[in-house]
Amino acid sequence: MSAGYAVLWTEVAERDLREIITFIASDNPLNALHVLEKIKLKAAALYLSPERGRVIPELHARGIYIYRELIISPWRLVYRIAASNVYIIAVLDSRRNVEDILLHRLIQP
Repeated sequence: MSAGYAVLWTEVAERDLREIITFIASDNPLNALHVLEKIKLKAAALYLSPERGRVIPELHARGIYIYRELIISPWRLVYRIAASNVYIIAVLDSRRNVEDILLHRLIQP
């Protein structure tokens, strides 16, 4: 059995998560804690089978296949697998224009 993948959070993804949790906590601190735990657990579970997330449809349509996502409604956890690492790239609110956000963050310098 393999040792699994290391799940690593980028600074941008950590900032996304902080902003989400801060926003929720301003209205309901207990719910914010629940959301934080849920997102962190789903991300941590990628250490065993990161391929289970789907290729991001908006990027797939543009020929970009290296980014995957897990849906943790209403958020999308965006990540990339590289060697034995899983890099969490972003946590985005799916109610926003996700395609524009992704293209801006992942393609443009």
